Amino acid sequence: MLGYVITIMLILGFSCCIYTGNSANALNYMLEGANSAVELMLSLAGSYLLWLGIMNVAKRSGLIDALASKVEAPLRKLMPNVGAAAAPITLNLAANFFGLGNAATPFGLDAMKKLYEGGGEQTKRGIASNNICMFLALNSSAVELLPTSVIAIRSACGSENPNSIILPTLISSIISAVAAIMLCKLFERISKHECR
Repeated sequence: MLGYVITIMLILGFSCCIYTGNSANALNYMLEGANSAVELMLSLAGSYLLWLGIMNVAKRSGLIDALASKVEAPLRKLMPNVGAAAAPITLNLAANFFGLGNAATPFGLDAMKKLYEGGGEQTKRGIASNNICMFLALNSSAVELLPTSVIAIRSACGSENPNSIILPTLISSIISAVAAIMLCKLFERISKHECR
């Protein structure tokens, strides 16, 4: 699907360049954009490698498993019968906590698979369980202590103070996470009431 969108955008872009008489500059603009993308990617690579390395060391040292066992009790209050999904959910939330959304994705997929398998008849009928909905809400509104990706982008783009977003990001992410949890619990009660 994304391939079609990009193809349509390219065709429209070339058509506009030909129509306005800037077709000679089209290739220059494309090369300039590609160079900028590569420069940005390389400037972000350092921060991603650092945090992914830290997460991998924490996982191999058993820190993540210890954290998962500590977090499992609060998770069970939010998501009863979380079972084997507790560890990948913890990893997902920890990666999001440090602003590594891309690193959180594999853990999130693993958590969704385990939540789906433990969802019973409801998920087999194609209906998301309450645990799945709660995890999606927590993942989407993840509390971020260090928005490392955004800080790296701001730094790469020459921001004078790339770290100035830490406190506003933390406050807004806490508010959004609390709101997401409250709404999930509200809709969970509504759905239980309607099923009676």
